[in-house]
Amino acid sequence: MGFDKIELGNNNSKSDSGLRIPVSKNSGRDWGQKGTVVHSRLSKEKGQSDWKNTNFNMGKRSKKNKFGIPKKVRVAFLIVLVLFGLISIPAYATYRSGIKTYHQARLTAEAIKTQNIELASVEIEKTKKELGATRRNFAFLLPLKIVPVVNWYYNDAEHMMAAGAHGLDSATIVVDSLKPYADVLGLKGQGSFAEGSAEDRIKTAVLTAGKITPQIDKISESLDKVKEEMDKVDPQHYPKLIFGEKIQTQIAMVKNLTDEGVTFVSDAKPLIKVLPSLLGEKEEKKYLILFQNDKELRPTGGFLTGYAIFRLDKGVIHIDKSEDIYNLDDSIPNKGKASAPILKYLPKVPQANLRDSNLSPDFITSMEEFNKLYEKATTSVDVDGIVAIDTNVLVSTIKILDDTVTAGGVEFNTKEDARCDCPQVIYELEDNISRPVNYVKTDRKGLLGDLLQAIMTKALSSSPKIYWGPLFQSMLTQINEKHLLVYLYDEQAQKGIEGLNAAGRIKDFEGDYLHINESSFSGAKVNIFMEEAVEQKYQIEDGVITKTVTVNYKNPFPPSDCNLESGGLCLNAEYRDWFRIYVPKGSKLINSKGSQVKVSTYEEFGKTVFEGFLTVRPKGAAEFEITYTLPFKLEKGSPLPVLIQKQPGTYDNQYTIVVNDEVIDEFPLLSDKELELEI
Repeated sequence: MGFDKIELGNNNSKSDSGLRIPVSKNSGRDWGQKGTVVHSRLSKEKGQSDWKNTNFNMGKRSKKNKFGIPKKVRVAFLIVLVLFGLISIPAYATYRSGIKTYHQARLTAEAIKTQNIELASVEIEKTKKELGATRRNFAFLLPLKIVPVVNWYYNDAEHMMAAGAHGLDSATIVVDSLKPYADVLGLKGQGSFAEGSAEDRIKTAVLTAGKITPQIDKISESLDKVKEEMDKVDPQHYPKLIFGEKIQTQIAMVKNLTDEGVTFVSDAKPLIKVLPSLLGEKEEKKYLILFQNDKELRPTGGFLTGYAIFRLDKGVIHIDKSEDIYNLDDSIPNKGKASAPILKYLPKVPQANLRDSNLSPDFITSMEEFNKLYEKATTSVDVDGIVAIDTNVLVSTIKILDDTVTAGGVEFNTKEDARCDCPQVIYELEDNISRPVNYVKTDRKGLLGDLLQAIMTKALSSSPKIYWGPLFQSMLTQINEKHLLVYLYDEQAQKGIEGLNAAGRIKDFEGDYLHINESSFSGAKVNIFMEEAVEQKYQIEDGVITKTVTVNYKNPFPPSDCNLESGGLCLNAEYRDWFRIYVPKGSKLINSKGSQVKVSTYEEFGKTVFEGFLTVRPKGAAEFEITYTLPFKLEKGSPLPVLIQKQPGTYDNQYTIVVNDEVIDEFPLLSDKELELEI
């Protein structure tokens, strides 16, 4: 069939556009000229004038609806709506699943925190299952990966979930390794070894350690994968104005914890691998235990007052000897002249002594000096390393052991003793060891060995579930706070010790550095009473940093009866403080005040050292202030890394950081502390 076209249009229009209607040529009707029929009908219905004003330009119809919204916008909105529907369903499912995973992970963490190895194993598997479901739901959100900006958060979530999976793998390896020995290790489990003797339990723990330590490489590999994923997450993707600081801070914290965990395991690997050997798995080992009395502070933590020889045979500890260090000193012939600081501040001690050998702030350096004399002692014993502990170790351990231990006929506890405003165990030890009497005390510090023996007996004679877990955690705290220091002669083991920051080393550091090291040359136990606060004040101009360190000393207690004839217990007396302040190498001294001798400047351990001396009377106070410039300029907008190293044997010294006259941070220095200052 053929068709002609009828065009509808305005006769007066210059445009020939219009609606062309195909019409059959054989319809038998004469349509006349183009548009005539339509014109006729419209004329009848609307009148001629209406027709002239009517435009049937159908080829350019308006694309707006009655609300005036263009078609393209409506289509785009429809597409977005569909996409939103397609994404929101899996997004909601992912959110729900993520919340379940989060709550399950908290249950797992709680099980680990309470050292319930059996429950932890169950909860880890549940967490793996929930995380798997979350990741499957998350996979439906894959289109978001190509959306600008949004893809940041998608990728971050993807990396964090992958990191979580690797972290759970690490946890599984640890738990599976420990599970067979949960009871032996003092963890909550289904083991049946709790009824064995203390000696049998410790032997089993050491012998099984050899089966656990090979897993350290697998744990390290899993943690490396965790770090690899977390390194790809950028906390700066989360603007503070939109998300608040919480998300940014939490992600940064997780990244830091991951880095610390990986570093911890990596650094500890050499020690962990040889740990069974160090505990006497195949052949017995001997260690020299030094007791540092931090109440008479010395550079590595305290005055060396007593010692013991510990022998480990398959983990079982035997105390072969425990006595006063004065006895050991007396067995050394031809000791030579005392060191310069001793001659200067303790002129009545002309000879070198073991008890005064720990004058270096670096524990290993001090122990090397100690060994030079120890090897000459006629009563010395070959050992495999040195472990130094202070009174804080005794106090925290006795507190865990139901706060009571009996040794040498004396009952020790940690309750506050009004006679010294210190724990009762401290007063009793000083009373038995330090009080002058009108007769000869043949083994005045042997009580210390008796106390150590009693502590070990009580810890091991009961079920591991009661004490072992808390004691292990306490030991880690003591190491972190430098109340327990270790020097092992096994080179690989010592690498692990130093990696755990358990060797009391002076560290290298890029940035600002501060270590205040003090030595009490009083003879009394003044550090029981001393209070100390440190302020670090920074001023910067054209990149040059000027720093003022102020140390405030206070002794609010009255003096003790230090008359030897009256037999008083001389605890509180004048504090005679030889101090050294270690700062970045190349720092320039501007000014100092408060030292009773001229401040000297020299270099040691890659640091610049400012050395001085001052005294503080009972019920008195003193202040030392030093101002210096740091040896480098700080670029504009760059943060300043800072490391503050704690002196072993110190407690709760208060630190304040001031930048451009504004207090930035305040804290007690419990362990080495790193900061980043925006100055």
